[in-house]
Amino acid sequence: MSIEMKIPAVGESITEVTLSKWIKNNGDYVQMDEIIAELESDKATFELTAEKAGVLITKASEGDTIAIGSVVCAIDDKAAAPVSAVKSAPAAEKAVTTPTPVPETKKSNNEATYATGHPSPAAAKILSEKGIDAQAIKGSGKDGRITKEDAQAANRSEVKSAAATIAPGSRATRSEKMSSLRKTVAKRLVAVKNETAMLTTFNEVDMQPIMDIRTKYKDKFKEKYGVGLGFMSFFTKAVCEALQAFPAVNAQINGEEIIYHHYADISIAVSAPKGLVVPIIKNAESLSLAGIEKAVAELATKARENKLTLEEMTGGTFTITNGGVFGSMMSTPIINAPQSAILGMHNIVERPVAINGQVVIRPMMYVALSYDHRIIDGRESVGFLVRVKQLLENPERMLLGV
Repeated sequence: MSIEMKIPAVGESITEVTLSKWIKNNGDYVQMDEIIAELESDKATFELTAEKAGVLITKASEGDTIAIGSVVCAIDDKAAAPVSAVKSAPAAEKAVTTPTPVPETKKSNNEATYATGHPSPAAAKILSEKGIDAQAIKGSGKDGRITKEDAQAANRSEVKSAAATIAPGSRATRSEKMSSLRKTVAKRLVAVKNETAMLTTFNEVDMQPIMDIRTKYKDKFKEKYGVGLGFMSFFTKAVCEALQAFPAVNAQINGEEIIYHHYADISIAVSAPKGLVVPIIKNAESLSLAGIEKAVAELATKARENKLTLEEMTGGTFTITNGGVFGSMMSTPIINAPQSAILGMHNIVERPVAINGQVVIRPMMYVALSYDHRIIDGRESVGFLVRVKQLLENPERMLLGV
């Protein structure tokens, strides 16, 4: 008798997930509560665990988009357990690497029907995540088919070699399926542009005072707290104080009501392998510079490893995004709905500026505040950005609370 396993509800408003990876293969014996697959939603990655002990019967392929509540696999709980699952694992690995050809009838569903010279769905997903063109891979499967193992063994250097083989003037193209995350991001960005009265105001910040503090104390800071002293902690601290002075910037529209938050949950835009994600520093207003730096480092690491939880991605009252790390000089960031404002940081450039009647060279950064004009007026938006500028140019005021 087989027990069907369905995709569980993983969060409010999430209606479908993508089967990103089978941890266990079809036909494997699994223990109860053992992780058997990874599921990816538009917000985070989740683990699917076995509901019973038994033999796994997969009913979906890697890369498939599956609705919440749909059957993804079954477990034959009447099947006899192997003598020793621990001892059989190394033997299974050897079987994969043996040069003996595997009969076509025993191939998994993921690799049985794909065309000669093309990757299987599982292989295509792995190559897409690595940013590797399938044309750069020489398949080891039957008739040159690209297997999952080929994709796992591929590396970025093969991309360069493939690019070198494309002749000048070539009109070659490639296509790939949009991920759940990318599709959701696309929908939300269009919705923000259509549903908000978005405006952007700009200012510039002299970064010399903060750079002086970092130069003087970064080594002691690292030694004491075990984390580097970056710009993000100063900006987050300045934003939290400015939000207290201008609460409308920290508010949200909910129907015909405006919700004002008496706390600051700061969303930090982070570039991850699967796209832009925005994890949240909860109650950032209560954290020290070290606390903020630790939170940023932890969330960034989880983002790069696709280990952010739904809780770490849900909520947020204000967003900070740093296009400067990519060399952006100035931009108009798009609001992270349902929030009402977002602060954009940019690269630091030495420019001549007038200070006390003298022209001097200073490290300057343009900052941009995009805001929803429906609830944030010009006075509040400009006042907020000026307050952030004042705090960053006089960081001792943040440290002393004056």
